[in-house]
Amino acid sequence: MGTQHRGEGRSSSWFKAELRVRYQETDQMAVVYHSNYLGWFEMGRTEMIRQLGFDYRAIEQEGVLLPVIDANLQFKLPAHYDDQITVFTRVTSFSPLRLGYAYEIRRILPAENDIEGAIDGSEPLPGELLVTGSTSHVWVTKDWKPVRLDKKLPNLYNALDSILLRA
Repeated sequence: MGTQHRGEGRSSSWFKAELRVRYQETDQMAVVYHSNYLGWFEMGRTEMIRQLGFDYRAIEQEGVLLPVIDANLQFKLPAHYDDQITVFTRVTSFSPLRLGYAYEIRRILPAENDIEGAIDGSEPLPGELLVTGSTSHVWVTKDWKPVRLDKKLPNLYNALDSILLRA
């Protein structure tokens, strides 16, 4: 019997993390260097977990790691120095062994800062779409053996399961 994928076909609401583009994140073409977007994805995941009441440091101290096993990015428009950016992150797939995220990185203008309705999906996300992407992860122990999150950290498993929108 295979692992049941409780999160297949469901996704969570959007979680948000805000940042301002630093000069050091730009390249000679005066746009954000492409690898920085992956760091912003990580920031989005970290802040989402924090908003759920957990933090990666404590998870890792319990002997559980969540490495990226696949990453995809689609660049729509460049970000520039001093842009106000919001990283929107949501869970797109979830099982005791795996976790998938989707991301939208958007340039937000001051007038677009009230985004609460967009978070739950009742309204479109605000701002200018710059990058979309996804990452896939697997739960492993510190010796890189797969671990079932529902057995090792059931509180985190239940928190992640609870944010998935029911289809």
